[in-house]
Amino acid sequence: MGFSPAGIKLIAGGVIAAAIGSMILVWSKGAGLPVLFLGLAFAGFSAYFFRDPERDRIFAPGEIACPADGTVMTIKNEGTPGITVIRIFLSVLNVHVQRAPIEGKITKVQYTKGKFALAYAPEAANNERNLIRITGEYGRTVEIEQITGSIARRIACYVKEGEDVKIGQRVGMIYFGSQVSVYLPESVKILVKPGDKVAGAETVLGLW
Repeated sequence: MGFSPAGIKLIAGGVIAAAIGSMILVWSKGAGLPVLFLGLAFAGFSAYFFRDPERDRIFAPGEIACPADGTVMTIKNEGTPGITVIRIFLSVLNVHVQRAPIEGKITKVQYTKGKFALAYAPEAANNERNLIRITGEYGRTVEIEQITGSIARRIACYVKEGEDVKIGQRVGMIYFGSQVSVYLPESVKILVKPGDKVAGAETVLGLW
């Protein structure tokens, strides 16, 4: 089990705060207890939230990997001809690292400013977001969109245009409750349904 780079800094900060609290506790006979507990609690929460487990599943040719951990909210066409949109809600309890659903080349990265509605609400489609397009063999294209929620205020993108990625490779992270949307051609056979619990780089989302 690893941790994201941002998480390591926060975990270290919590540990340092706890250490300072323990020193104050020794020197002042009890005054540092709140600092000690808060530091340990902050370090523990950061370690849990920013966990970044290894995922080593080998996908068969034609399989599309789920890019995120969470719960499938909707699967439908949202107005763009020929495109099915799968929306996945990530609670604060889920791993928040996003992974590439296919092997290919990053052909587009587009950040868009927006609102901060609840991640599971319909209006979250207009939230602050970052689109990553991956083009694989035979010109097959999948787009994933990192979307903030009402609490999440930062999107980290680990890739850039022109970069080659492997299926399951880490491509980014959203901090705290959020949403990830996947845009697939309607010809793809979807293997999940609303309400399903899915895991990034473990669940097979669909088949070409």
